[in-house]
Amino acid sequence: MKAIVIRSKLDLVETELPTPEPQAGQVRLRMAYGGICGSDLHYYHDGANGSYVVREPLVPGHELSGTVDLDPSGDLVPGTPVTIHPATFGTPEPGIEDRPHLWPNGAYLGSASTWPHTQGGLSEFVVVGKHMVRHLPATLPLRRAALAEPLAVGLHALQIAGGVKGRRVLVSGSGAIGLLTASAALSAGATEVVTTDVLPGPLQRARDLGVHGTLQVGTDEIPSGYFDVVLECTAVPAAISAAIDAARRAGIVVLVGIPADEPRGVNLAPVVSRELQVRGTLRFNDEIDHAIELLNANPGLEDVITHEYPADRAVEAFATATDSNASGKVLLSLWR
Repeated sequence: MKAIVIRSKLDLVETELPTPEPQAGQVRLRMAYGGICGSDLHYYHDGANGSYVVREPLVPGHELSGTVDLDPSGDLVPGTPVTIHPATFGTPEPGIEDRPHLWPNGAYLGSASTWPHTQGGLSEFVVVGKHMVRHLPATLPLRRAALAEPLAVGLHALQIAGGVKGRRVLVSGSGAIGLLTASAALSAGATEVVTTDVLPGPLQRARDLGVHGTLQVGTDEIPSGYFDVVLECTAVPAAISAAIDAARRAGIVVLVGIPADEPRGVNLAPVVSRELQVRGTLRFNDEIDHAIELLNANPGLEDVITHEYPADRAVEAFATATDSNASGKVLLSLWR
């Protein structure tokens, strides 16, 4: 089968790999679309995502849609449209039994966090556990369904925030995750949703999605102490400080972006003086099911996708995804 492989820093190629055979409890899927995520960009540009270094050829990709190709049990009919929950949950741990996405020793498609690496889905076929497969409504196009995973990240952030219905919400960063998080907040009944970014392109895309307001960092002033909930999607220290300052007294700040694992300066004074709650969020648990419902009900969410490339132009697609002013979500169409 054909696959896109990252061999090391700035070394991405299309290659031939053996077509995987599903075992008991597994299903083989034919991939249709794959979104390029920030972690994929790090593996390509840096040869690593944080402390996870590419030590063997890695097929990236965890934002996926496709169709069933082969189910040895015969339960799933070939051609059935699906998306994938990319996580394999690890070892249950006392106190977090209801949050399997936090269990240690888990894995995620397209990740170098495990050895051997957990290969992703930017390939012609992928084999996954049947429990990872999510059926799609007949009315949900495969192209839009590739947004289910990143939308689930935003929905999980809302859950960590305790909900946003009737609340004033600031989304810090208007990249693909920020846009989908803002859209999720609108759908969840937030009274006001405002997004920020340093670049005009992402802010225009946010306005096109229907947010109530946008603020360009460095030009517009972010109101201090105004928002009930702040969802910080950039992981940039200066943006985290600004996000904390934007939260009202007793407000909630959720860190959605993944910061580097190193000491960095952030102003925490408002956390104490306003008795703020700062909460972390990691990927998602089962919110991908809600994401599928929202994507089916809201065709406009597909506007988050700004570019689509065939798989044989993957290097060009990765370059476009790096330009956050020009691109939102960039998809690869995978050898259909």
